[in-house]
Amino acid sequence: MTTATSPQPAPLLTREHVLRALRLVEREGRHLPPSTVYELLYRGRRYPPRAVAELAYRLAQANPQARWPHGAGQQTNALLEALDFTIVAKRPILAAGSAQDQGQAAEQQAEALYTGPPVAEKSLVPTVAEPAAAYASLPSPYSTGEALRELFITDKELEASLTGLRRRRALLLQGPPGTGKTYLARRLAWLLLGTRDEARVELVQFHPSYGYEDFMLGFRPGPEGQFQLVPGVLPLLCQRAARDPERPYFLLIDELNRGNVARIFGEFLLLLEPDKRGPAHALRLPYAPPETARFFVPDNLYVIGTLNLADRSLAPLDYALRRRFAFVGMRPQFGAPLRELLAASQVPAPLITLLTERLAALNHVIAADPELGPDFEIGHSYFCAPPTDPAEANDWLRLIFEQEIGPLLADYWREQPERAATQLRKLLEDL
Repeated sequence: MTTATSPQPAPLLTREHVLRALRLVEREGRHLPPSTVYELLYRGRRYPPRAVAELAYRLAQANPQARWPHGAGQQTNALLEALDFTIVAKRPILAAGSAQDQGQAAEQQAEALYTGPPVAEKSLVPTVAEPAAAYASLPSPYSTGEALRELFITDKELEASLTGLRRRRALLLQGPPGTGKTYLARRLAWLLLGTRDEARVELVQFHPSYGYEDFMLGFRPGPEGQFQLVPGVLPLLCQRAARDPERPYFLLIDELNRGNVARIFGEFLLLLEPDKRGPAHALRLPYAPPETARFFVPDNLYVIGTLNLADRSLAPLDYALRRRFAFVGMRPQFGAPLRELLAASQVPAPLITLLTERLAALNHVIAADPELGPDFEIGHSYFCAPPTDPAEANDWLRLIFEQEIGPLLADYWREQPERAATQLRKLLEDL
């Protein structure tokens, strides 16, 4: 006679559940209640073991109200240690304080800096991106129709932008101030994603202090002054994209040429090209330890940059950089789409006519000035957030002219202040 073997109960948690919880804490900056005696040490950071276990349990159960069945202490710690996590006694200084902690953190950082072929066991190093928990709010779908309702461009212009982005996988939106370049960049990303998925969109802004170390890889001082090799924005994003090759990822670079682009990009200048993507074209980055995998840019990473052509602090892009991007020019739009937006917000029709006619006349003057030109025209985005109360519309428009357009004109005609004052008076007449 045979005896049926009773099935083993499913484990409360797996290692992947705990990794998902840790990634969620880091991505959303969640505040966890501090522990009193013990901490979970992972990648140089310390976490309260029971709070992490409870979050992982909620993810495993797909229930945000689920309660972890064990208290803080031995039972929880033993379960986490059985999943190959390190539990240490809490110290007064929580940041990696000891040589042992720093050594472990440095080793784990070095493992995660680069994309490359996975190796045994090391593949347990988590990616940053992951599907949302079943009980979390999912990103809403995003369609071409919705984009055309939000953007002041035609369907042909939108399709041309998407075509350039698909072809080159790198697109630059350039135009005068206030033409909605960053607004369009994010929506182009959503359209290729098919959803408003911010987890796969990374936004950075270049500026004169931004460097290769911030973008690619460099040494930075730790809590005790010891320098550690730290990855920049791009390798971390490439790591996420390489581990999720079936879905696109996006890097949005605002004010791209406010920084020293060639220096910031470094090896990215080569690897950005569509035919230089993937492991076959991987390079070793400066400072990278010899044993680490070489860095490459995956095929599913797209880059969208914006350039404000009127900013005098910007340096021109060299040809080597320009030929790696498709370019889309953007112009001020004071036609039907803006009129419809303002009318939908109950801005009085005479005020809408005044606004559009005066801005069109001002832009004609700016474009005709040999020291300025079309790149310095005033964009429509200054006027895309009208007041909810129609009675406030006059004051709203007058203050935009006085506080935003007026100072810009004074900067444009710095050597001709009377001309700036004249144009501002024309804008404010009868307001």
